[in-house]
Amino acid sequence: MKKCTECQGVMQQFKAKTPENIGYNYYKCFKCGEEIVDMKQLHEVAEKYRILKKYRVKISKWGLSLGLRIPMDLVREYNLKNEKEVSIIPEKKGLRIITSTR
Repeated sequence: MKKCTECQGVMQQFKAKTPENIGYNYYKCFKCGEEIVDMKQLHEVAEKYRILKKYRVKISKWGLSLGLRIPMDLVREYNLKNEKEVSIIPEKKGLRIITSTR
């Protein structure tokens, strides 16, 4: 059981996700409301952000549309193929691309 560094109250562990859907655990004090993330968790989340930022691509004009190239390691990881259908879901802070299950 963790004790709050501010008021010495009892802290309980919770799970949350960043807007980019990266999961992490944190502790919250019931007495004063203080929230903390331990350094190990902070480093793990930071590493996942570094991986997310690794893939930067430019949007290009393709006929009357716009397109982007998907890096080959992502093509392999998600088993993408030429002409394979994906779904694009608009979200508050960006677009989510979901591969088809077919």
